[in-house]
Amino acid sequence: MVDVEEIDAVTVSRLKTLSYCYQCGVCSGSCPLSSITSFRPRAFMSRLGEALASLESGTPDDSISELLWHCTTCNACVRRCPEGVRPPDIIISYRSRMVENGQIPQAVSDTLNHIYKRSNPWGSPRTERANWAKDLKIKPMAKGTKFLYYVGCAPSYDPRNQRVAKALVNILNSAGVDFGILGNDERCCGDSARRLGEEGLFQFLAEENSKIFQELRAERVVTTSPHCYHVFKNEYPEVQPDFRMKEVLHYSQLLEMLLQPGKLAFSEGPALRVTYHDPCYLGRHNGIYEPPRAVLNALPGIELVEMKRNRERSFCCGGGGGRMWVETREDERLSEIRLKEALATDAQFLITACPFCTINFEEAVGTLNAQDSIQVVDLAELVSARLAGSIQA
Repeated sequence: MVDVEEIDAVTVSRLKTLSYCYQCGVCSGSCPLSSITSFRPRAFMSRLGEALASLESGTPDDSISELLWHCTTCNACVRRCPEGVRPPDIIISYRSRMVENGQIPQAVSDTLNHIYKRSNPWGSPRTERANWAKDLKIKPMAKGTKFLYYVGCAPSYDPRNQRVAKALVNILNSAGVDFGILGNDERCCGDSARRLGEEGLFQFLAEENSKIFQELRAERVVTTSPHCYHVFKNEYPEVQPDFRMKEVLHYSQLLEMLLQPGKLAFSEGPALRVTYHDPCYLGRHNGIYEPPRAVLNALPGIELVEMKRNRERSFCCGGGGGRMWVETREDERLSEIRLKEALATDAQFLITACPFCTINFEEAVGTLNAQDSIQVVDLAELVSARLAGSIQA
C-alpha cells in the first residue's frame, strides 16, 4: 500500500531547496517559457512560500495557480542554478497540494482519472494496449528473457508513435536481441501523474510495476520514451526499495551498444541531411547526448547538422511536466520555436527520440505549413529504414 507519510516526505524534501534561492534570476533567463509568456521562475520562487501558506489555509493564490501549469520541467533552470535550487520539483510540490485540494484544471483532472482508471493518459482501454503488436512476431515477457521492452503509453495508443514501436521491434529482431513485452499487462510508468502532482498515483503505479517486473524476474528494461527511462532509472528506486534492475536503458543506448559488435548491418540509401533534437528527459535530466549521435553517424549517407541550441542547451518541445495534457495557447507553443531552429539548418529531417517531441513537432509542421521543407522522424524509424534501405520503411 502507498504510505501517505512517504508522500508528504517527498513533498517536504522538494520544498527544502526553496530556502537556498537568493533571487539571482538565472532560472528565469534559462526558462524557455519566460521568452514567450509571463511565467518567471524567479518571481514564482519568491512568492511560493507565501502562496503555500495561503493554499494550506484554504485560500490559494489564484495568480500563482494560473501560472502553475506552465512549467515543462525541462531542467534548464536546474542545470544553471548556482545554489542547487530545483524549481520544477518545488512547482510539482505546489501542484501536489492543488491536487489534494481538488483545485486543478479540468484537463489535468481528466488526465489523472484516465491514468487511474485505464492506466494511460489517453483513457483508452487497457485491453487495446497491445493491439499495435498483433501482426508482429513479439513474444510475451517471460522469466529468462534478456530484455523487457517497456513500450509505454504513447507508442501503445498514439498511431504516429505506434510506427516508432514497430520500427524498434524490427531493429531488435534484425539484431537478434532476446526481448519480450508485457502486452495488455503493461501499465503507465507514472511520469505524467507525478509531474502533474498526483504523488499517490505515481507511487501506486511504481508499486504495481515493480511487482510484475519482480514476478517475471526482469533484470534489464529498455524503453521507448525518455520519460519512462527517467522514472525507472532515477525515481522508482527512491519509492520502491524492491525495484532492482541490473540495467535500465533508453533504446538509443541499446542501439549504440548494438553498433559495437556489428549486429546491425546497414544498407546504402539516399543521402540525407538531418538535424537532431535532444529531448529534455534524455539530455538535461540524464546526460544522454552522444548515443543518438553515434547511431546517426553510423548510418551510411546521413549528414548530421546541429541546431544552434543543442545538447545541454537544447530548446524544450513543450511536452514535458504534464504539459502534453494541458491546453496550450498558440503563442505558448515551444515546439514551433524549435521547429524554426530546425528549418534554419536546411535539414530534410528533424530527428528525435521521444514520443512527446514527435507529436509536438509534427503538429508544429502542420501549423507552420512546413510539410514540404522538413519531416519529423524518430531515430528508431530512421535506423529501421536504413536496414530496409528506404526512409518509408
